[in-house]
Amino acid sequence: MLQYTAGRTDSLKEMTVKEYTALCMAVEAMNGGRDELKARRSIVLKLMQELGVDTTDWAQINDFCRHPRITGKEFGRLSIEELMELATKLRKIKRKGWQRKQEQPQAESPKQHITYLINLAGYPGSTLN
Repeated sequence: MLQYTAGRTDSLKEMTVKEYTALCMAVEAMNGGRDELKARRSIVLKLMQELGVDTTDWAQINDFCRHPRITGKEFGRLSIEELMELATKLRKIKRKGWQRKQEQPQAESPKQHITYLINLAGYPGSTLN
């Protein structure tokens, strides 16, 4: 731990958030967890996209994942094991031919046009009489 605090301390309690984050990232890199998590997320996002989920919108991704029949959790909170299970579930859904219903743009209500007709024939002083 001394290497992450520049020799300042070897106590987790005395580490700054930045030092602790660097330590955690190094530990994850040692066991390859971060790379695998990234790869699993990428697989799941691709499958979601094939099912019609807009993967450029995090709100839609999280709404889809939060559904109790999908995972019941936000996408970013899924573990590697949960992502693997989700990928399997999404492949099954895809094989059955399901696609997310696209929101239909609401048809514009017809605009009301008011037309005024002026009858000048009966108007006093009109040259049309």
